[in-house]
Amino acid sequence: MKNRVKKNIIVLIPAAGSGKRFGETKNKPFFKFLDKPLLLWSLQSFQKITDVAEILPIVKKQDIEKTHKLIRSFKITKAKNIIEGGKERQDSIYNALLTIKPHTDIVIIHDGVRPYLSPKLIKKMLNELIMSNQSIDGIITGVPVKDTIKRIEKNFIQGSEEIFVEKTLNRDLIWAVQTPQIFNFEILLSSYQKAYGENYYATDDSSLIERYGGKVKIILGSYKNIKITTPEDIKIAEALLKK
Repeated sequence: MKNRVKKNIIVLIPAAGSGKRFGETKNKPFFKFLDKPLLLWSLQSFQKITDVAEILPIVKKQDIEKTHKLIRSFKITKAKNIIEGGKERQDSIYNALLTIKPHTDIVIIHDGVRPYLSPKLIKKMLNELIMSNQSIDGIITGVPVKDTIKRIEKNFIQGSEEIFVEKTLNRDLIWAVQTPQIFNFEILLSSYQKAYGENYYATDDSSLIERYGGKVKIILGSYKNIKITTPEDIKIAEALLKK
């Protein structure tokens, strides 16, 4: 990444979810994936990226000491602090944002349960955001959906056997969003503060930027960048990484 001003870049790795679909007793971030804890894959990847100044893992309160041991054992020197997660993912990210010093320029957010992280993609995203000269507030990654997408009736009852289709959406205009997501720190923090002022919760960070008028660019990610949500995902991710 030549011919651009060096920026202070911090990474947030949320890993404080309840993990209900994975099995609460398995503690997903510390589940052994190809012989090492799932969370460690992301930590080690960002440790190697020279542009990254600091890594902030975000974990459940009961996992803080375990995370400290993981960091020490594998020499993740960029992880100087560990953030306690909140009730929802958005609360966890906000807890971390409030600890970040004002001179930070860029925040990268990456799910702690996405082991397939491409340093090349990270560098491309950082370069585009920096070279945009603040004409872009964030860059996210995603992939075009392969399946036909249906929108169901709004008032369906959860668990009901009778669910009716309201509309078929144009698949050509729909992407499945992934992480990493990369943002201008001040814009992201401001968007979070506005959201909390309205008691508004979103399913991803870029949604908040969009809601308050920010400009978000999406670039092509990878179908390999799988998020481990259920036990079945482990087998798929293992096959992809081994390949």
